[in-house]
Amino acid sequence: MHLVIAGGHGKIARRLTRLLSARGDNVTGLIRNPDHADDLRADGAEPVVCDLEHASVDEVAGHLGGADAALFAAGAGPGSGAARKQTVDRNAAILLADAAERAGLRRFLVISAMGVDSPPPPGTDPVFAAYLKAKGEADADIASRPGLDWTILRPGMLTDDPGSGRVTLAEHTDRGQVPRDDVAAVLAALLHEPRTAGRILELISGSTPVEAAVRAVAGGG
Repeated sequence: MHLVIAGGHGKIARRLTRLLSARGDNVTGLIRNPDHADDLRADGAEPVVCDLEHASVDEVAGHLGGADAALFAAGAGPGSGAARKQTVDRNAAILLADAAERAGLRRFLVISAMGVDSPPPPGTDPVFAAYLKAKGEADADIASRPGLDWTILRPGMLTDDPGSGRVTLAEHTDRGQVPRDDVAAVLAALLHEPRTAGRILELISGSTPVEAAVRAVAGGG
């Protein structure tokens, strides 16, 4: 399988790249900073410099040609203001979806976040509130597209702890933490499970092995 990852230098994206390349899949990583190219090559990906805040639909679609799937893993990141939550977390995700449809690519995965479907509670930091709003609007746009076989994954609080390989994966879970290692492992399994298309799934640490958790939500027991 050939996967194109938008935000290819992100912490989850790099973990996923190493998993996929180790099992023989091909990965192309879209990056904004050319200085990150060598890191992607070391992970086993082919880096492509593409700034999703300024690229056209046709440009991005050109990078998706021949791919089997795309993953939106980009984000404005900590330290960015509310404006970039809109241009990256919302607009870039929608741009990638537009480009996937133009390229005729159907399988489309998104790393989202919990809590994006509801207004943030009073007192929420304004920038974080802007992030939740941007992610929610992007999810809603992507979930409305019959031309994509989309799956949206909403992990809990991310940690850099070693992955356990055991998770709770469902349409709704409690709040909780999950190592980035396990998020990457779940994404790798979702990528190869087309029966999870059209699903919005929450993810936290749990007791079910990753492959079994993905089979269960796909209807395979």
